Amino acid sequence: MTLTRVFHVDPLNPDQSVVEYCCEVLRSGGIVVFPTETVYGLGALASNGEAARKIFIAKGRPADNPLIVHISKLEQLYEVAENMPEDVMKAVSVLWPGPFTVLLRKSPRVAKEVAAGLPTVAVRMPAHPVALRLIDCAGPIAAPSANISGRPSPTTGFYTLLDMFGRVDAIIDAGETLYGIESTIIDTTTKPYKVLRPGAVPIEKVAEVLGQEIIVPEQARGLGEYEKALAPGMKYKHYSPETPIILVESTSPKDAIQRLAKEYIEKGKKVLVIASRETIEVLRGCTPRTTSYGSRHNMFEVARNIFKVLRELDREGVDIAIVEGVEEKGLGLAVMNRLRKAASKIIKTTS
Repeated sequence: MTLTRVFHVDPLNPDQSVVEYCCEVLRSGGIVVFPTETVYGLGALASNGEAARKIFIAKGRPADNPLIVHISKLEQLYEVAENMPEDVMKAVSVLWPGPFTVLLRKSPRVAKEVAAGLPTVAVRMPAHPVALRLIDCAGPIAAPSANISGRPSPTTGFYTLLDMFGRVDAIIDAGETLYGIESTIIDTTTKPYKVLRPGAVPIEKVAEVLGQEIIVPEQARGLGEYEKALAPGMKYKHYSPETPIILVESTSPKDAIQRLAKEYIEKGKKVLVIASRETIEVLRGCTPRTTSYGSRHNMFEVARNIFKVLRELDREGVDIAIVEGVEEKGLGLAVMNRLRKAASKIIKTTS
């Protein structure tokens, strides 16, 4: 078991002594949990292959699942990547700092373990003062989400403690993250560009900034897996609580959820319905237990809450959760990607 130091900091004005301590941990080959605007990350220096291996061990992460390299200034992009397309440079100048990740040709300065032996590397510039200060001090940091592999990504310092205490050298707790869902990842190494993972920046916005259409493969919608992981979230089961989830994709979610809940309750199962505020309102009195992830008319709210709801599910003491799907539009694409990957079963119905 690793001795883990935990620091609680102001997200906008973190204690510089904490930043410097964690910076030194990273420089010494250690691993540190830190906040970003999306979810919490588990970081090591991108140039240190031995430190990167510690991330895979701490998470129980497959070695062929690459990490994202986080930078704090545009000049660092040239340290970690090569052959940047001109239109990509224009896009990152608009979308960085922020939850937008691009897959590029890897620089030799990035450890092969970070890229899982691939010639490419995923890069982004986070929009969180703590993350930016830490990277400013230590240099580019490779980091996946700070959770045990397969579990929902952590959106608060508390959730990182549940998974990572005793596995990492330090945890910086800066409270709840802003977006609550990971970055959007676009493969820009081949044309036409394609989505590898939908995230906190809607694909429509990325396409507008790039000035071109972006392909959305079925796998990016959470329907099937890629044979090879070029970036996080592409392969393996993700985001899953221990409680089984049935995802309902329906044009009439109230009726479908009500029928399904009744079926499992009659079998003696304890059921929790996770749905939009609007659906729960019309289900009132029809199902015994419900939890809302937000309004279907506010997809930012839904995206921000979805991992939190999935994290709390295992504490509800139920046998199964029935979850309402959302429209695959804007941030809804990212939400459905996560829900489909988390689900044990998917039911599609038109009534």
